[in-house]
Amino acid sequence: MTNPYEARLLRVKDYIHDNPAADLSLDALADVAAMSRFHWHRVFHGMTGETCAAAVRRIRMHRAACWLVQRDWSIGEVAARCGYDNIASFTRIFREAFGVTPAAFRKRGALASPSPETHRGEFSMYPVEIKERSGGRMAALAHTGPYLEIGKKFEAISAMFTSRGLWPSARGMAGVYYDDPNAVAESKLRSHAGILVSDDFEMPDGMEDLQIPAGKVAVLTHTGPYAGLKAAYDYLYGVWLPESGEEPGDAPAMEVYLNDPTDTAPEDLVTELYLPLK
Repeated sequence: MTNPYEARLLRVKDYIHDNPAADLSLDALADVAAMSRFHWHRVFHGMTGETCAAAVRRIRMHRAACWLVQRDWSIGEVAARCGYDNIASFTRIFREAFGVTPAAFRKRGALASPSPETHRGEFSMYPVEIKERSGGRMAALAHTGPYLEIGKKFEAISAMFTSRGLWPSARGMAGVYYDDPNAVAESKLRSHAGILVSDDFEMPDGMEDLQIPAGKVAVLTHTGPYAGLKAAYDYLYGVWLPESGEEPGDAPAMEVYLNDPTDTAPEDLVTELYLPLK
């Protein structure tokens, strides 16, 4: 049964993701939720485990980290797009989240990505193993648009699992990515955000039943902020795959998230990238 507060929570999470530069104060978010500010904060915290302020800061910092690595915008523009008019304040909050300044984070991220002009020893190496993956299922929500904005769908499906008491059936969070962002326009990138579930899970209304195929896969383990995943993909496809002698299979790449960004420091986040092989 759908919790009557689920729609409020989804509406607020969507608003934060869609409007990182907007007024995201408690009063503003209470208005989005159409609920008294005196009660909304307790509802939000009770359902998510985060305060509104912590959620806003986390989402803004994730977006900033991705933009610093994947866009050529100035640090001032990144700060403004995340709702910070004062670069000093933005830098302080970013450093608290990631342990380095925005400029240092950008430099480290740029060096992590291989290119034809970059010597192999000058960018990050990642552990890769070949495994046999058993099939599975995922309760999923579709996303179309920039991959760095899929967090909105992860927030939504997490809220749905929370409000409906479905977490006991969860087996972890995962994302499936169908297109190459170097070849497909950002606005047309297709992906699914979801939660891995057991075979006997009864799929609720509003979620897609996504089948995960069994088979041979290459599994790359990435440790660190999600903003660094692009460099990990570049290594997997541009370095490891050509040197491995393997051929990619006819199935999309998948990410499995081994810990929770709401209670894990960015540098400790662990993500497995699954590349299907023939």
